[in-house]
Amino acid sequence: MKVAKFGGSSVASGEKFKQVAKIVTSDPERRIVVVSAPGKRFSEDTKMTDLLIALAAKVQLGEDYMNEFGQIVDRYREIVTELEMSTDILSDIMANLQSIIDIHKHDSFRLLDCIKASGEDNNAKLMAAYFNHLGHEAYYVNPKEAGIFVTDEPGHARVLPHSYQEIEKLKERTGILVVPGFFGYSENGNMVTFSRGGSDITGSILAAGVKAALYENFTDVDSIYSVDPRIVKNPKEVKEVTYREMRELSYGGFSVFHDEALEPVYKLGIPVCVKNTNNPSAPGTFIVPKRKYSDTPVVGIAGDTGFCNIHVSKYLLNRELGFGRRLLQILEDEGISYEHTPSGIDNISVIMREHQLTPEKEERVFSRIQTELEVDELFIERDLALIMVVGEGMNSSVGIAAKATEALARADVNLEMINQGSSEVSMMFGVKSEVVPKAVEALYNAYFNNVYSISYTNS
Repeated sequence: MKVAKFGGSSVASGEKFKQVAKIVTSDPERRIVVVSAPGKRFSEDTKMTDLLIALAAKVQLGEDYMNEFGQIVDRYREIVTELEMSTDILSDIMANLQSIIDIHKHDSFRLLDCIKASGEDNNAKLMAAYFNHLGHEAYYVNPKEAGIFVTDEPGHARVLPHSYQEIEKLKERTGILVVPGFFGYSENGNMVTFSRGGSDITGSILAAGVKAALYENFTDVDSIYSVDPRIVKNPKEVKEVTYREMRELSYGGFSVFHDEALEPVYKLGIPVCVKNTNNPSAPGTFIVPKRKYSDTPVVGIAGDTGFCNIHVSKYLLNRELGFGRRLLQILEDEGISYEHTPSGIDNISVIMREHQLTPEKEERVFSRIQTELEVDELFIERDLALIMVVGEGMNSSVGIAAKATEALARADVNLEMINQGSSEVSMMFGVKSEVVPKAVEALYNAYFNNVYSISYTNS
């Protein structure tokens, strides 16, 4: 059995639905299909999820929402028309949306969560109906029926362990099972979403539950590339990447695969294949437990912006028992999670996502650090980006770090921070956001083209 997940761009129109149907029915092992909400049909288009968020905002403000409601129904109507199906299903979609609004209009968090989830939910109903329209045995399976039970954290749900026993029962069913991505149900029956892009997570949970032979993740590219093709033209395709490498690359900004989606399949060693809906014959990229590292110690380079760094300095800090714990406790009290904490004998830095540190929180955090920890120096560095050089073969290759620092120096990129975890799966470099393209290009050329930077090939 295979689980096949189709992202928003793969189900954005009636024509895309037809492609999905051909792919699924071409392989009888593709028994479980996970769909996202309709994505963009063209570059200037609006994703269904964004239309749904706009609808929720109108409802929350108590304003007339019929325009937004109509735009959503029209997107589904266009798909139904292209597929030459009965428009009866549109009445079900409209009733579902209106029911969510009526039930949750006085609860902003539940309203937003349920309205967002309706994009995947109604698209799955439509996809199952289309398979039936073509004469195939297919069923819409609600996540509650499938057994996907999650924590009651709207927008940040985590699957509960006992879900997997329930999901395994899907193996006993016949036909094509179409499951909406992005959400599950709490123990008390609430519809709860994963973080945005969480349809990848749903697919992974289902693959683990039924112990699938393969989890196929269909998107709009032939494979995962070693670097963002918007920065480097025609980058190298990655044929194989390990779970740990993919996790690091996703964290570093690769948007092809959700960074939380690997945990369920990782534990069972289920391989993942990222494939192109528009070119399904392309081999794609396999995400596997292990790969051969000798030829490609570095598998990819990723960069992400939106970080800041709180720098704390105090003489003899290293001898002060519990300093780091008390510093992080201040952040925890404000609901702030941190990403990294590089440190020295008299200083420590805490790197976090910048959006978490509102002006009010920053003032309280700084006041408490000064008062409770009696530091000598305290300042914040904003507009930081983190660049990841990833590869499990780095720990057995000489000169990997030297090549990176040399390439960045030749490209005139100033390093704000260097960090390497004990696992040596990745090296991390902190730079200013505006130099990310230059830094990524320099690193790519150093590792994949054996030059330090395009500008320096003759030096």
